[in-house]
Amino acid sequence: MRWPLPALLTWAAAWGLFIVLRLADLPFAGAALAGVALGAAAAASRSLGTTRWRTALLVLGFPLSLLATGIATSLPPWAWLLPLGVLLLLYPLKSWRDAPLFPTPSGALAGLPTLVPVAPGGRIVDAGCGLGAGLIELQGAYPQARLEGLEWSWPLRWLCAWRCSFARVRRADIWAVDWSGFDMVYLFQRPESMARAAHKAAQELAAGAWLVSLEFDVPNCRPQAVHRCPDGRNVYAYRAPLRF
Repeated sequence: MRWPLPALLTWAAAWGLFIVLRLADLPFAGAALAGVALGAAAAASRSLGTTRWRTALLVLGFPLSLLATGIATSLPPWAWLLPLGVLLLLYPLKSWRDAPLFPTPSGALAGLPTLVPVAPGGRIVDAGCGLGAGLIELQGAYPQARLEGLEWSWPLRWLCAWRCSFARVRRADIWAVDWSGFDMVYLFQRPESMARAAHKAAQELAAGAWLVSLEFDVPNCRPQAVHRCPDGRNVYAYRAPLRF
């Protein structure tokens, strides 16, 4: 199932269980605990809780929404449109198939140039740069490179450009921009995006250019290098032409 459908189904199932148990006169605390337990069981499944943030969403979705129902009676109905409006500003509908805001951890790319060299003046793009954490790490690792960022959300693009004045940051669809002029494309996306990214890289990257992905690898494609981050996660590096 394409994410976030597993989360939505888990939350609905937890709410359904909670309502059924309450109708059966089970105390509120017991029914709530059962709903939380169902979410935790879903998160423990390897097919659903595939990443840490997904595990957190599966576990916290039901209890947070249950908590929100207690606040709902004190708010006017239009107030619930505000968070939806903020969400749509930060994540326009066109970007919902891509990753949410995944900041690159501090120090994650330190030492990467020993495995993934880029010549001075080479162009490196952070595809989906968010607030610029990845660009900051790329600047630390490749201080002589020309850094660029692509971000579809205009508020995030504006904030990233303000935060990363050393880079050229554009509002653009990462899948529509031609990657052929870049020496490295850096991604911190989601597992479902990697096959699409590999296909685009195979079609557009020049020979010798790099596709670099934090945490998520390309299915059925052997990386030329794997960098180990201080927090234990891997950075997978694929050199064009990609080897499937």
